Amino acid sequence: MVQKTKVLSGKNSKSRLEKHHIEDLIGRSYMSFCVLLLIVAIVSMVYFVMSKGLSTFAVNKVSVSEFLFGTTWSPEGDNPSYGAFPFIAGSFVTTLLAALIASPLSICAALFMTEIVPGWGKKLLQPVIELLSGIPSVVYGFVGLSVIVPFLRNVFPGQGIGVAAGALVLSVMILPTITSVAADALSALPNNLKESSYALGATRWQTIARVVLPTTMPAIMTGVVLGMARAFGEALAVQMVIGNAPFIPKSLFESASTLTSVITLSMGNTTMGSPQNNALWSMALVLMLMTFLFVFVVRLLEKRRAIR
Repeated sequence: MVQKTKVLSGKNSKSRLEKHHIEDLIGRSYMSFCVLLLIVAIVSMVYFVMSKGLSTFAVNKVSVSEFLFGTTWSPEGDNPSYGAFPFIAGSFVTTLLAALIASPLSICAALFMTEIVPGWGKKLLQPVIELLSGIPSVVYGFVGLSVIVPFLRNVFPGQGIGVAAGALVLSVMILPTITSVAADALSALPNNLKESSYALGATRWQTIARVVLPTTMPAIMTGVVLGMARAFGEALAVQMVIGNAPFIPKSLFESASTLTSVITLSMGNTTMGSPQNNALWSMALVLMLMTFLFVFVVRLLEKRRAIR
């Protein structure tokens, strides 16, 4: 009887072991399939955009210097010109201005939540940040048209639409990204660093300025770069307030255009394979390369995040 029980127990253990092996095989196969699918999707996307974007230079014989540094965008007519520099400049200017406006506000909000009043401050600001991150882009655009553009029109010269309006709208849109990353970085800071500063007689503001911010600056800059990446690729909200003029603006209150806005406005009005369509795909290629650059910068900053 005892021997029979041992045999049955051995069979049950063997069946359970086989079941675990099958479950492990299924899990590994599913994860491998998902990773492979992701790699194929990314490689296919990069190949498609590059093949379309390089057609401007390989098929239509447009020089790279003319496309990147030319200031005239006139894809129609007898003498077409495909200078995309006004759109590239518009994208960089609005992105940099948005980062300059949003970064100090985001860092101050993160410090308020983690260092000044970590109790009710986080309870107050965290829902606001989550709400801002969930608002659709078209809502930001409507708010910009209804509030920011009339304000700029009444206070500054011009019609209100332009680089300044686009930068202000983008700065509000990237606030949640920078604030969240900065707050996480400040929360992860070891308490012994701050306690050592206090033990040496430093005040709270001296500790924040000389210990907290310098230590967490690489992580905070990661949030800034991520916010810039989102601002650089934003289309709808900027398109509604920037004016969409294919010229290099001479002031912040003049109309301009960005890479994303000209792509969304013109892509549906072109024929696939035409020179203008290929030029728009070249702009998409520039956007993709800038995204890779932002990711590369984030990776460099992440290597400096470890506290030594």
